[in-house]
Amino acid sequence: MAINKRKLLKRILYFILFFFLLINIVAINQAYHLTHFYEHGTVTPVEEQTKGFWGVLGVALIGLKQEKLVGEQPDSAYTSIQLKTKDSLTLAGWYIRVPNAKGTVALFHGHGSEKSANLSQSNFFNELGYSTLLIDFRAHGQSQGNTCTIGYREAEDVKLAYTYIKNLGEQHIILYGISLGAATVTKAIADYHLTPDKVILEMPFASLNETAEGKMRQAHLPAEPFGALLTFWGGAINGFWAFDMQPKEFVKQIHCPVLLQWGRKDPGVSESEIKTIFNNIPAPKKFVVYENSGHENLYDNEPEKWEANVEEFVLSGN
Repeated sequence: MAINKRKLLKRILYFILFFFLLINIVAINQAYHLTHFYEHGTVTPVEEQTKGFWGVLGVALIGLKQEKLVGEQPDSAYTSIQLKTKDSLTLAGWYIRVPNAKGTVALFHGHGSEKSANLSQSNFFNELGYSTLLIDFRAHGQSQGNTCTIGYREAEDVKLAYTYIKNLGEQHIILYGISLGAATVTKAIADYHLTPDKVILEMPFASLNETAEGKMRQAHLPAEPFGALLTFWGGAINGFWAFDMQPKEFVKQIHCPVLLQWGRKDPGVSESEIKTIFNNIPAPKKFVVYENSGHENLYDNEPEKWEANVEEFVLSGN
C-alpha cells in the first residue's frame, strides 16, 4: 500500500512539473512573438497561420508570427525624416508642414501598426492648422529593428520625435498616441521630463501586466497566472523588468491638459484601468467614452464625435 502511495505521489509531482513547464513554454513562445516582428513579406499570412484546427492549436502554443506592416503614403506634401536611437536604430517618419502653423502634433501608432494608420487623424490636425509628425516605432513599419518592448524602450522614440520638433523652433507641441502609442507617450514624459502643450491619449493600458491579463481573457485563458507569466517572459527575453511598465503611474508626471479617450466595448483595456489612469492625472483633464467602439481606431469608427471632442480640446485656449 505504501509503495502504491509513493508511486501516486510521484505521478502527481511529475504531472505538476509537466504542467508548470508547459505553461511556461507557452508563455515564452507567446511573449517572444508578441515582442518580435518579421520583415514585411517574409512570414505566412495570418489567415494561413490560423487555418484549421492545427493552425489554431499551433498559434495557441507557439504564438502568431507578426510582420512589419507598410501602409499608404500621405496625399499631401511631406518630408521623409530619419531619427537615430542610442542603439543605432533608424526610425522612419513623415513631417507634414502647414504654413503659419499653430503648432505641431506628433502622432504615435499602436502595437503591430505603423504610421500611415494615423493619416486620417493627421489630416484633421492639418485642417485645424497644425503641422504633423508621424513616426514608426522601432520594429514597426519602415523603422529598423525587430524587437518591440511594448513601450519600455520606445519611450526614447517619442523623445526623439519631440526633440526633432523642438529643434525646428516649434514652441507648441501636442503628443497624440493610440494604445501602445498612448502608453509610450506617458513613459516618455515621465522619463525625459517632456513638456508638451497638450496630450491626447487613446486607450492606454494601465500596466503591462494588466494588458497581458486582458490578452489572456481575449484568448479565453485564465488571466492569472498566464498574464504574469507573459509579462515576466516578455521582459526577460528582451532584457527589462516588464512589471515596471505602468502608465497609470507615469501619468502622474503629466502637467499639461490631457484628453483621455476610450471605447466602451474595449476587450483589452478595462473600465477600471482607464478610470485609474484618469484619476491619477494631476493636470486639467477630460475623459470621453465612445459607446460604439472597442480597442480600435476611434476616429475611423466614430468620426463625428472624435472630431468634435478633439477640435474643442486642441483649439481651447488658442
